[in-house]
Amino acid sequence: MDRQYVGIDFHRRRSVIVRKSGAGDKLGSVRVANDPLAIASAVAEAGPNPEVVIEATYGWYWIVDWLQVQGATVHLANPSGLNWGARRVKNDERDASDLVDMLRLGRLPEAWIAPPATRELRELVRYRAKLVALRSGLKAQVHAVLAKEGVLPSVRDMFCGSGNAQLDALELGDAYTTRVESLRDLIERYDREVGMLERTIYQRVRDDRGYRAIQRIHGIGPTMAAILVAEIGDVSRFRSAEALCSWAGLTPKHRESDTKVHRGAVTKQGSRLVRWAVIEGTVRYHGGGKLAADWHRIAERRGKHKATVAVARKVLTLVYYGLRDGEIRCLAKAS
Repeated sequence: MDRQYVGIDFHRRRSVIVRKSGAGDKLGSVRVANDPLAIASAVAEAGPNPEVVIEATYGWYWIVDWLQVQGATVHLANPSGLNWGARRVKNDERDASDLVDMLRLGRLPEAWIAPPATRELRELVRYRAKLVALRSGLKAQVHAVLAKEGVLPSVRDMFCGSGNAQLDALELGDAYTTRVESLRDLIERYDREVGMLERTIYQRVRDDRGYRAIQRIHGIGPTMAAILVAEIGDVSRFRSAEALCSWAGLTPKHRESDTKVHRGAVTKQGSRLVRWAVIEGTVRYHGGGKLAADWHRIAERRGKHKATVAVARKVLTLVYYGLRDGEIRCLAKAS
């Protein structure tokens, strides 16, 4: 039997499934509800162990896991590499058909299917990041209320011991007092939830050699290291440190035509959390040691921002070797 390929245009409640032969002939198309048995039945029309492609869209975890259990070889399409907007006609069947064509012709922008354990760790790390962002918004509201009453903070961190003491002693209008007290209660609750998540995350990664190794880099503490371990996952999927930096969006855009070559700003594609972690760690400590010297040298010539991005790329290179080898030999030699 000729090999068949299956493309699934996956939505929240329904999906369109298209089957094609290896030559590109359309063999079937069906719209089904997102019921595991209905989807498995439609995919089974392609025979045993079919090649299935699905876009990494909202809620893809369960369907990919289910198809793999049924024996399908599943390929995950990276949405950023799909140029759907350039077509004159866009519909679900056309999307599924184009996914099949890209797969069978070897032109699919394929994403890595992280194993369930890595996905669970990512869920915790990303949820923690979301809570921290929401907590930062609450703190900003406190500062906004103080500004309305003409109160200047006495310390940089208004939510440390001395900052809380100043907030306790404030005499504000009734409405402003009510708002500040409510915000402080919410911040305290967020603190507890973030602390709980951090303990759970550290419990999961504490025995990981790479996790321990990358904390030797200046600016990469337990939280940053956990983010990098979760978001990068199996580092062996990258052929080199340069490939990891490119995936993280820390390499310049490259545009070339004939003899003209233009290299622009970094692409900022890939994991935003990875970029944030390495840049945040670089801003304060500049990587430490030789990397700090490199930061100062580049900053004098190109400015602080470009120096930070350049050194962050070097930090991520060290992270690559730390996750791959369980040690960073250049740092071991330096100590």
